[in-house]
Amino acid sequence: MGRGSASSCCRGPGYASPLDAFNNGPREKLAYIPAVQPREDKPDYLMTVDLDPHSSTYSQVIHRLPMPHNNDELHHSGWNACSSCHEDNSRARSLLILPSVGSGRIYAVDTATNPKAPRIAKTAEPEDIQKATGLAYLHSSHCLGSGDIMVSAMGTPAGNGVGNFILFDQDLKVKGTWTDTTTEYGYDFWYQPRHNVMVSSQWGDPVEFTKGFNPAKVPSSYGDTLTFWDWQKRTITQQIKLGADGLIPLETRFLHDPSQPQGFGASDKWETSVVIRQPWTKVEGWILPEVPPLITDILISLDDRFLYFSNWLRGDLVQYDISDPANPKFASRIWLGGVVKAEGPIKVTGGLPDDTPELPRLPTVKGHTLEGGPQMIQLSLDGKRLYVTNSLFSSWDKQFYPDMLKHGSYLLQIDVDTEKGGLALNPDFYVDFGAEPDGPVLAHEVRYPGGDCSSDIWL
Repeated sequence: MGRGSASSCCRGPGYASPLDAFNNGPREKLAYIPAVQPREDKPDYLMTVDLDPHSSTYSQVIHRLPMPHNNDELHHSGWNACSSCHEDNSRARSLLILPSVGSGRIYAVDTATNPKAPRIAKTAEPEDIQKATGLAYLHSSHCLGSGDIMVSAMGTPAGNGVGNFILFDQDLKVKGTWTDTTTEYGYDFWYQPRHNVMVSSQWGDPVEFTKGFNPAKVPSSYGDTLTFWDWQKRTITQQIKLGADGLIPLETRFLHDPSQPQGFGASDKWETSVVIRQPWTKVEGWILPEVPPLITDILISLDDRFLYFSNWLRGDLVQYDISDPANPKFASRIWLGGVVKAEGPIKVTGGLPDDTPELPRLPTVKGHTLEGGPQMIQLSLDGKRLYVTNSLFSSWDKQFYPDMLKHGSYLLQIDVDTEKGGLALNPDFYVDFGAEPDGPVLAHEVRYPGGDCSSDIWL
């Protein structure tokens, strides 16, 4: 496990600061990625992917850990301990926390004993979680400086939308909810105790979004609100409704430097002290007259210089220079699929980004034409490599990119220019999740054993 500089050898997990991780963290050699089975008679599993370019198994899946149950729908992941516990040398980053959106179950996977071949160490069963909290449809996981593990919930066992957060101890025993206050919907969250704040985002009613996307249900079953919390009192201090332009505000991130109060939230309009607007693409022959970009993931480099976000429906991955957070500057864009493309059946009549005067063509990597759109992204600690998967959620994948269920998803590597800004697709890196032993699978979030840009929070 990475510990940063030699001066932190007697510290706890993670790094002393974001810049410690950026400047002293090792190159990533392994990645853990959930594999969601499109087939209901097969369990999801956790893949270990070799990212060491000096290894004979580079860019290959080298281990698969099947879950003991079917229909979990693994999604996001987190750790039992991270840089928020760096000052506590009794703590160790040893368990990868895997909440299941479908079943409401949580797995704690031991990655410390054998990092290349992790094993399930503990399980929190949905019956116990629901009995203690009345919550299901579990999503984001973060470790807290207190030693607790916090997981966001998106609904009741019946599938009705509700947002709350569940606390677990290190043995994955339920301690209760973090707050007695609920929001209409739930999804992601990010906290920063130094500013006594947490922000949470929304998806929608699980009974609706688990079936796919129905535009007619948008006004009644999907969220448009960012919620700000008093971290100490665990109460809501402010809610910002983003309106029609900001439906489904999914991911949210603060700058890594804990002294800085700025943050970014992902929706089709996002707003902190500044608004970054993206045009909707005017089309004919699609389910709506316009294609929203649909930002599904955002990342900030550990030096807080670059912001990245993926537009899963439109098909592009974007880089902004946020050296001045109040005035982000466009740096680069790369097209990796999506529904807006020269080869597609949809006719585009307007609304492309200014830097894209013509319809983009689907790129090919190692003989594979990219299907789906860029979704989950993970950055190397030094900011030079960006890894991309393309599965959002199995029912949405099936609706918008049906060929992905037939051919499986992928892991790409994007080379990043950290000096001037720039994104370039690595033509020699492609992990084909359509070639898995039990058939094609859908790959989601990427984690490194030593922590990364979206798992670690500094206090």
